[in-house]
Amino acid sequence: MINHIMIKLAIVRHGQSEFNKSNTFTGWEDPDLTELGIKQAQEAGKRLQKANLEFDIGFTSVLTRAVKTLYYILEETNQLWLPVRKSWRLNERHYGALQRLNKKETAEKYGEEQVRLWRRSYDITPPFQKEEENQAKNDRRYALLDRDVIPAGESLKMTLERVTPYWVDNIVPLIKQGRHVIIAAHGNSLRALIKHLEDLSDEAITEIEIPTGVPLIYELDEELKPIDKYFL
Repeated sequence: MINHIMIKLAIVRHGQSEFNKSNTFTGWEDPDLTELGIKQAQEAGKRLQKANLEFDIGFTSVLTRAVKTLYYILEETNQLWLPVRKSWRLNERHYGALQRLNKKETAEKYGEEQVRLWRRSYDITPPFQKEEENQAKNDRRYALLDRDVIPAGESLKMTLERVTPYWVDNIVPLIKQGRHVIIAAHGNSLRALIKHLEDLSDEAITEIEIPTGVPLIYELDEELKPIDKYFL
């Protein structure tokens, strides 16, 4: 059981990726961190170290930019030895046929309002990827998944529907055992988690912005309801 103490949860969006830099729809594509992205991850670690935050376990997606961000953070905080669990359920939202397209050029083609709906609405999906274009279906990191589970495109709502069960089944039990948790993931998978944690409306979550490489700390009560939150 949880002692009568403040529970702190740290979540971090990965540092700048090569696709962030080139203004490209990323989703389940796997670009590396840029030099700036590495520095952002290291700075996140320095801020966590300065705040004297220590962890017992880390969680991340199976995408390089999030995995590396977590490891840079753990290196800066002298906690590289920590166990880390990776799951596709913490992956970025799958952007379907938009993946690898330039966002500005896509807006010029389809109109800014349509692209805004694809990017920021809660339950509108992007155009789905064709079967032969879906590289994830031939990627070893997803080899154990049923092919029908691998998305061809997702709304934020669909992302939440895979993130929330992972949070409830795999992370919550550890927090309730008193373990200190850090999660390094993606803009939309973290927005899905924030929606669940804060019980935000479908409209409110579309306004939430999460900067790259800046730790967001939640102070939670015994029921894991937020008491306070702040960026470091």
